[in-house]
Amino acid sequence: MSELTDRVDALMPRLVEDLKRLVAIPSIAFEGFDRAPVLAAHDLIVELLRDAGVADVGRLELPDTAPIITATVPGPPGAPTVLLYAHYDVQPAGDEALWQTPPFTPTEIDGVVHGRGAADDKSNVIAHIGALRAMDGRPPVTLKIVFEGQEEWGSPFDGYPVTDPGFFACDAMVIADMGNIEPGRPTFTTALRGDTEVTVSLRTLPEPKHSGEFGGPAPDALIALIHALATLHDDRGNVAVAGLRDDTWTGAAPIDDDEFRRMAGIAPGTPLFGDGTIADRLWSGPAITVVGMDVPKVDGAVLAVNPYARAMINIRVHPLQSAAEAQDAVVAHLESIKPFGLELTVERSDAGNGFEATTTGPAYVAAREALRRAWGAEPIEVGSGGAIPLVSGLHDAVPTAEILLFGAEDMQCNLHAPNERVVIDEIRRTVIAMVEFFHRYAAGQQS
Repeated sequence: MSELTDRVDALMPRLVEDLKRLVAIPSIAFEGFDRAPVLAAHDLIVELLRDAGVADVGRLELPDTAPIITATVPGPPGAPTVLLYAHYDVQPAGDEALWQTPPFTPTEIDGVVHGRGAADDKSNVIAHIGALRAMDGRPPVTLKIVFEGQEEWGSPFDGYPVTDPGFFACDAMVIADMGNIEPGRPTFTTALRGDTEVTVSLRTLPEPKHSGEFGGPAPDALIALIHALATLHDDRGNVAVAGLRDDTWTGAAPIDDDEFRRMAGIAPGTPLFGDGTIADRLWSGPAITVVGMDVPKVDGAVLAVNPYARAMINIRVHPLQSAAEAQDAVVAHLESIKPFGLELTVERSDAGNGFEATTTGPAYVAAREALRRAWGAEPIEVGSGGAIPLVSGLHDAVPTAEILLFGAEDMQCNLHAPNERVVIDEIRRTVIAMVEFFHRYAAGQQS
């Protein structure tokens, strides 16, 4: 272990510089953004893979998505196969005035790299590359590499694995789009909630009408929509839609109310929504969030009855419930609500299923010891309120493969938010854990 640690320590300065090169590329694959930076990030990663000794680098082209980087690194004859996943696209920066450092100017401060994508998910791309360098491109297992370029926006790649299961055939997968519950605390994510959206709208008038001359009897679309949205939760903040699976979390529950408040920046005394433990509400229960509304701004508002209103609703779904089934339940609920007798229009978006891992196989045995040695602490298993629809697709394509979700991010890294950052030591320990896992898994499978 000391030899591996020394080798990784020697690699870290260059890995950090490579991470900064990646973070400096605004590889946003969202519709309406320049495609050139996404392709530039792709090309840099291909360069880094080849530099790490990967000769067989390919490119999977699918319609309406960024190119997927693929590669195979052969292990010894008879060795197990491990698929490595990460993605190289990032979220938009959002309001740059909220950033303490420029989002695409990677900035290192006290062992932390700040910048959009520094954690999600370029830190994990670099961790995979670091592991390859630490093994001089000669792993004890056969590695299949899959780096996606449009995970954040959504991609037809989510459903592709089941159409070509042989391409993804393996014994285990390391999905490095996750990380620890906090820096220094090794964590496996063993459950992911599903994810879907619906858009609800209504029109009540052909145009705005003077609130003095018409207000009262004239149907206000915004008031009607607010009444409808209010039915999605009970008076304690629990989801109140029939047909959504809601269980008690049976695994470790390392976050209490106070810790959750600290992590989310919620002031003491501010009520939290819902009942049960934080783990129940985050990992094994549904969540419904109004993520956007079309309404007039207060500044400059005119005194008129609103003729039209629209809202987008995000639904997070129990790991073992079909996201399409959950979406149907929310649509049925909203269509049954007729605020003041008015009909709502409800439109569906894509639905991505969740995932729950089986954690008793040899890959988990090897990985637990690898993380224990890399971090010097006992690993814990948690769920995630976030969704990675591709994981469900990979599981459907290769149901016998063990799927491990761990990596260099952490729950305080501000992914998808201003001031995203990654702790350099978390990348270092992730590299050590990956290499240790490959060796332990190979030894266990071949013994």
